[in-house]
Amino acid sequence: MNTIAIIPAGGKGLRAGGAENKSIATPKQYLRINGKELIAYTLETFQKNKLIDKIIIAAEPDYFDLLLRIVRKHKFSKVKLIVEGGETRQHSVYNALLSSQAENNDLIVVHDAARALLPDAVLSDSIEVAKAKGNALVCIKAKDTLIKANKYVDEYLNRDEVYYVQTPQIFRYRELLRAMNKAFRENFFGTDESMLVKKLGRKINIVDGSVFNFKITTKEDIKMFEKLVR
Repeated sequence: MNTIAIIPAGGKGLRAGGAENKSIATPKQYLRINGKELIAYTLETFQKNKLIDKIIIAAEPDYFDLLLRIVRKHKFSKVKLIVEGGETRQHSVYNALLSSQAENNDLIVVHDAARALLPDAVLSDSIEVAKAKGNALVCIKAKDTLIKANKYVDEYLNRDEVYYVQTPQIFRYRELLRAMNKAFRENFFGTDESMLVKKLGRKINIVDGSVFNFKITTKEDIKMFEKLVR
């Protein structure tokens, strides 16, 4: 059984901007921070993890050359394939999945390119849970008071039953492929892979995530990341 990481990196990232790249038109995953592109921090975690066998990146063709330079520069030997991303995240993951040459029971580890500070222990723990139970979803439990509202407070939610979903999200190849095929047949587009697998009627196993595993989306996120990697 192999463990294959899929890194969807096709987003435009127009809300982000960094110290070395002032233009907000630069996709956030390619912003250079401390001399290294954001996606390189992400790939480094997967390169070093002993449980990961192969990495596939889904990206826009315009950035293939840059990705190849990043892979060569940092000796990311586990990156075996760069495929064209699709119109949505779901399409991008699907393209990578179809190109993976995975066996039915291989584990597919999907992780956001913009979650660049994934702790190695979280990655390893989630893979081990998926090996034992068939899937794993990294989340952190809500700590703040949560409300449902539209300009004014409608109701207060029970935070003991609320989690923030992160990545990685890990599934057996055959199950994720089945879930994605079903979603496309039904013209359903989920916000992540766990939503698609849940629609198959599967139970999704929660694994503790980390506050450091935040998704870099805004300029404020970039500033926080810059401080953490100094």
